[in-house]
Amino acid sequence: ANIKSSGKKKVSKAEQLRLQKEEEERRLKEEEEAQFQAQQEETARLENERIEQEQMEKLVAKDQERRESELSELHSLEQKFLSAQQWNMDYRAYAKWEHYLSCDESPDPTVLQEINTFMSLWREDQNEDIQLVMEKGEQVLNLIEKLQFLLLDTTPNEITEKETVQYQESILELQKLLHQKYDGATEHLLKVTNMYEDPETGNMQAVIKNKNVTFCIWANLKKKVRFKNHVFCDAQHGFDLPKSLAVSSVAVRVLHTHYDHVSPLWLQCQSMPKLEVLDSKELIQHSKDNVEEPEEKEEKTREEPNMPAEEAACSDGRKSAISFKENSNSIADINETEEEIEKKLEILDIASQGIWLAPLMQEEMNEKEEAITDENVVDLQQFVPVGGVYRVDALQLPPQVKQIKDWSMVEVLDVGLEAYPYPPEETEDATHPPIQITLKLSDNVLYFEDPVIARWDPAGQQWRTDGISNITYGTQEKSITFEMGAFYTIALFQDAHLNMPYQAWELRPTGMDEALLTVTTVFATIQIQIKGNQCMLSSVVVEEKDVLSHVTGKWRSLADLRAVLKKAGVNIFPGQCSHKYVSANKKAPLAEVRAYQQMALVASAFAFAWSKWNGEAGHKQVVFKVSEHLKADSVKDKDWSLYMFNGQKAQKLKITETSEAFSEELEEDSEFHSTLYHMLKDFASKEAIDKVETASFLFIDVVYQLLLATRLLTYS
Repeated sequence: ANIKSSGKKKVSKAEQLRLQKEEEERRLKEEEEAQFQAQQEETARLENERIEQEQMEKLVAKDQERRESELSELHSLEQKFLSAQQWNMDYRAYAKWEHYLSCDESPDPTVLQEINTFMSLWREDQNEDIQLVMEKGEQVLNLIEKLQFLLLDTTPNEITEKETVQYQESILELQKLLHQKYDGATEHLLKVTNMYEDPETGNMQAVIKNKNVTFCIWANLKKKVRFKNHVFCDAQHGFDLPKSLAVSSVAVRVLHTHYDHVSPLWLQCQSMPKLEVLDSKELIQHSKDNVEEPEEKEEKTREEPNMPAEEAACSDGRKSAISFKENSNSIADINETEEEIEKKLEILDIASQGIWLAPLMQEEMNEKEEAITDENVVDLQQFVPVGGVYRVDALQLPPQVKQIKDWSMVEVLDVGLEAYPYPPEETEDATHPPIQITLKLSDNVLYFEDPVIARWDPAGQQWRTDGISNITYGTQEKSITFEMGAFYTIALFQDAHLNMPYQAWELRPTGMDEALLTVTTVFATIQIQIKGNQCMLSSVVVEEKDVLSHVTGKWRSLADLRAVLKKAGVNIFPGQCSHKYVSANKKAPLAEVRAYQQMALVASAFAFAWSKWNGEAGHKQVVFKVSEHLKADSVKDKDWSLYMFNGQKAQKLKITETSEAFSEELEEDSEFHSTLYHMLKDFASKEAIDKVETASFLFIDVVYQLLLATRLLTYS
């Protein structure tokens, strides 16, 4: 029995070895097969890659072959930008001539002699009647606006540095004169207080207003402590005075100007990015200058007397064009050589034939500005004043008019309007109770968040938040109450970038030379119509309600529309430093600017819209949705296709907006093109292309300027 069992054992051992051997052979065979399979797959993959590579090379070669002819076709379309610029120059000259022929009473603000004569005549005019001063004020504001508009809207090659400085000085002189006249009118009012006596308190109170300014004046005639607070019934502004003032010969003025003539001039004249036209030689030379001497260029910008970088930019776009050497990564990789960058600049030159954009290139220039270290100083790149300026003054009561029989007599003091010192200067150590102020906010302004209150510091020429406390903001009443240690000029500030980055946008044609731009932000949906060379704010919707009816539905220039929207607290126009405050999709200027130009060229027949893939496509290229669109209705989801563009190469993408991941793979049966125009032409109807070719140059130019002003591809 024992022998049997050991035999069994031996058999099973041999069996085991056999099985192991078979297993080993099977494993090796499987490995060989897997290896063979992998080799086959690798060969197939390499073959596919080779075919793909070949196809890609063919497409690239094909693109290169027709590049020159495509660029010259694009160039002939781009002539429309030059026609628009010429038209604008001619129009300005025509308007000047028309003004001259009309023998209009008002001076031409650009002619120094006329504006100086106008000012000296008004200075000599002794009539201080408040209504007359306010009427004349309308004319002055109009002249200031014209000068600001010229500083904003004229291209750098149309305006000399001397003219820029002259216009700025005229603006400051006009502002100064206007407020001297307001002071004279206030003094005159305070001499005839009996005309405005309040029957209840015996004190004087008056509210006089027009569309630009509200005068609220209160004079303490009775000097009774119980009348130390007052609300101006017609304006809803109010104050509560410390007891010491309630028993003094004091007047309080709240002068609300619906404009801001207090902030530095560069903020009042914030220029729009503009197209600058240079000829090709000048452009290449200009590019070389920038590559070679960035430091010298920057010095020049810095040397402007008392002009911040942006104001210098405002006056001379050419000087502020980007230093490509320092910021080569905005167009090229950091490790690229100067020759390579110059080569790119020349390609850019050939393609654009001298249509060049300076202000977009300026962003990097401004990085050099020192950051504000004092936390009480308002950063005017980040916050903007909205709703105008409130001058809150305590004034000495001048001698009053006395009635003697038929005579009105008043003692004339030659001191003008005098401030009443508070807190009193002689007792600096003692603490003095604050003044409480309530301001009713303008209905014509949207405050999306509680505004920041700041006071003007004339010595430092800046807005400051210190000296103001106990702020309460009434959302329902739209009023703000606060305390201040002295009498200040006050403004309310809102974050300039509340509406950025935008959540979505769409631009679609709605008729011949007509289009609609819709920008959706966190707080609002803004719709702007474009027709010919004009824009119209067609609606601003906040929480499903239409707002700002006082500015919607009116046709105006783009510069005017921009000013109106910013003034109303709806800013969708990034500044040159906005990228510091907004998480933007920073794009290479080459890709961004070319995209706006070419989108504008075809905007009469194609709709464009925001794509989520634009953020994923890297900084050298932009991605957006496009659809041929010849009807006036909205675009259906299925009609959109995705396109990618880097300024020199356009392609149609295979992915859709709902794909899992971003891929640069080309749409089946599609090719590369050097221009977006030719890329779209591949899939477009003849009708669409005819429409593109016949579109008006003014329409194309306004669409381009609007895209450039909103920077949709970067700030979405």
